[in-house]
Amino acid sequence: MVAIASTVDEKADHAAKGLDGLLALVKDDLEQVNRTIVEHMHSPIALIPQLAGHIIAAGGKRLRPVLTLASARLVGYQGDRHVKLAAVIELLHTATLLHDDVVDESELRRGRASANALFGNQPSVLVGDFLFSRSFELMVEDGSLTVLSILSRASSIIAEGEVLQLITANDTETTVESYLEVICSKTAALFAAACRIGAVVADRPKTEEDALSAYGLSLGIAFQLIDDALDYSSQQAVLGKTIGDDFREGKITLPVIHAFHAGDEEEKIFWRRCLEKLDQTESDLDHAISLLHKHGSLEATIDYARKYGDDARAALAIFPDNAVRQSMFDAIDFCVDRAY
Repeated sequence: MVAIASTVDEKADHAAKGLDGLLALVKDDLEQVNRTIVEHMHSPIALIPQLAGHIIAAGGKRLRPVLTLASARLVGYQGDRHVKLAAVIELLHTATLLHDDVVDESELRRGRASANALFGNQPSVLVGDFLFSRSFELMVEDGSLTVLSILSRASSIIAEGEVLQLITANDTETTVESYLEVICSKTAALFAAACRIGAVVADRPKTEEDALSAYGLSLGIAFQLIDDALDYSSQQAVLGKTIGDDFREGKITLPVIHAFHAGDEEEKIFWRRCLEKLDQTESDLDHAISLLHKHGSLEATIDYARKYGDDARAALAIFPDNAVRQSMFDAIDFCVDRAY
């Protein structure tokens, strides 16, 4: 299969190092976040920490809680409330992953067997509910109605996004606007809340809250756009994920929307057969990828992601130019340049 672009280049390497810079800035706080997560996974029912630990151990860069920690640092916060709230963000995210994998019938997560593949659907859903409950316990401990409002609203929006994705699944007539509404809800809303919380705990003006929320929202959209492009890229294997999961599940993402509308009637028949009817042969994924390249659909998706990356960068313009802001800029590059 053809990669979206050439192998990892200097730009992508710079982006990865930039994210490492952000991780280094919040290293001590992030260690406390991880300890908080482990503490709140505890239960006398052994299956709960066992299953929760499996998915949390597979968890990547902890980007969402890192954004809470970085946002708090950007606005000069000196307390420790942001640590527990960053843990809340990760617990909410992990709970949604458990539920998503059941809904999507996923067998792998980050190259490892998914929790539902190992433990079954029912335990995965119930432990996801447990993690949601733990996250709300931590919110109540924080004691801020503003924080509770932001995070409970984000949870509702995520659930709405998941339902909206179900409604638009397998529908090749899905519009770009509908697709963006889905990813704004199911992915970007938590990014936005994670960043807004940093300003809230520091009691910063609403202009700074809104700026950080806008940064998170645009970053989250860019992140999901690249995820959707990567599903059709050989770079996906480098990242420890399988290629073509969205295609096999009939998910309608921006690369497909772009190729569908650019294609002729014969190509539209192909997409309808594969994604609406889920009538797929072994060679169909390769053909789908060839159509995406024919119409420049992956490149178009990456261009969309770059635009939202620019929006995220502009949102931080009100803050002083310092090492934290620069590392938050580099996080944008990391999100977009994963495609290479």
